[in-house]
Amino acid sequence: MKYDFDTVIDRRGSDSLKYDALESRYGDADLLSLWVADMDFATPDFIIEALQRRLDHPVLGYSIVPEDYWPSVIDWIEARHDYRVEPEWLSYIPGIVKGIGFVIDLFTKPGDKVIIQPPVYHPFRIVTESMGRKVVNNPLIEANGTYRMDFEQLESVIDGCKLLILSNPHNPAGVVWSKEDLKRLAKLCHERGVIVVSDEIHSDMPLFGADHHVFTSVSKDAEEIGIVFGAPTKTFNMAGVVSSYSIVPNPELREKFYSWLEASELCDPNMFAPIATTAAFRQGNPWREQMLEYVEENVRFVEDYCGENIPQVKPWRPQASFLVWLDCRALGLNHKELNELFVKEARLALNDGEMFGKEGAGFMRLNIGCSRATLRLALNRLKEAVNNISH
Repeated sequence: MKYDFDTVIDRRGSDSLKYDALESRYGDADLLSLWVADMDFATPDFIIEALQRRLDHPVLGYSIVPEDYWPSVIDWIEARHDYRVEPEWLSYIPGIVKGIGFVIDLFTKPGDKVIIQPPVYHPFRIVTESMGRKVVNNPLIEANGTYRMDFEQLESVIDGCKLLILSNPHNPAGVVWSKEDLKRLAKLCHERGVIVVSDEIHSDMPLFGADHHVFTSVSKDAEEIGIVFGAPTKTFNMAGVVSSYSIVPNPELREKFYSWLEASELCDPNMFAPIATTAAFRQGNPWREQMLEYVEENVRFVEDYCGENIPQVKPWRPQASFLVWLDCRALGLNHKELNELFVKEARLALNDGEMFGKEGAGFMRLNIGCSRATLRLALNRLKEAVNNISH
């Protein structure tokens, strides 16, 4: 079956965060929305149909987990990532950011130090600080239009830290970390007694031949200290159906974490999460592959357009997901001026690079999970705005 990613779907009025919060977030409801990380493609029909079949029954009472829920997750991970997860390693969690908060609350205490690697997904910092823990930064190093980990700096700050939050693949730059780097990270953290929480929500969206590695699969060290969070929601564009899961191979970590989840009934999924997940993982690979091909073409389109028309804006090629990290530093604008260029002049809503840490200064995060026509319109607007400030 050939799926359609070109149709523009009007999401306004559907209580969409991406569209219906523009007025409150940006002060203008009429911007072209390319910020929050969900896609504008239709959620696959087989997921919608599976949910509709359940809704054909007139009673929405207490439910048990469908028999094929966890087998579908296990089989998907093995097929996509060559990693066999044992059933007891798995639990439902009510969202990945919530899961990070649970781990911080359970495995650290106020005042403890938690490592993040900026520029990085901003809730890592926000949740840590909001829970009274101290953020320790291990900034990434720029390397030819991508990032690499700074292991030397990490060694200098890791002593006394309890936890490291890893973005794997990396958000916002879409870096797929190599197996060697993940093994090195795991060895260092294992030696220093640091738990690694790996956010792998973008793991099923590798681009241009990249090969994602589940953190706990790379070594015995990683298996001993790793807590992995995943979900089908980014890949299949169903973020509103919270259907995240955790993988914890270490029995001691697992017992502490999962008994706490169970006591609070936080491991019990809502009725629709297992239905949507099973449909996605059992039927979704052809859709996923076509979607990724379309996203790759969108990446190339952005690269070609900027190279030909806005050379001051340099897109970094992502190795995963539908987010492009735009290097706008050659424009020579400060933080306020850059935001005004995008919002007030180009009338575009993107994520401000400094949201991800001061290391993101001069960057903007562009969501390309949309039709090519929308992307073309956005870049035309940006080109015109840049030309206006250049004259």
